Amino acid sequence: MARKTLLIALGGNALIRKHQRGTIREQFANLEIPMRQIARLSRHHRIIITHGNGPQVGNLLLQQECCDRVPKLPLEILVAQTQGQIGYMIESTLDEALMVMGINSQPLVSLISYV
Repeated sequence: MARKTLLIALGGNALIRKHQRGTIREQFANLEIPMRQIARLSRHHRIIITHGNGPQVGNLLLQQECCDRVPKLPLEILVAQTQGQIGYMIESTLDEALMVMGINSQPLVSLISYV
């Protein structure tokens, strides 16, 4: 019997809690619990995770505005960069949760979308 597919949506704000600065360390820590939960769900379901990136792309845009020594990048490039960054963070945190559970054979794939 085929496993059902679950679509899980994480907003960019799910990675940064109220009153946090949004450091990479904080974002990785904030992913630990949901990725453990998703790892458990993967025992019986196929999982698709989609995510937002509003605060992350906003922070990257602010970083660019602080420095005139390097060329500025257009917003669509910053969006793609943060999509890849968050995809990596989700994959690596989920992979770690799966390994702790003894599930080492789950293929993980990240896709960057273009709209």
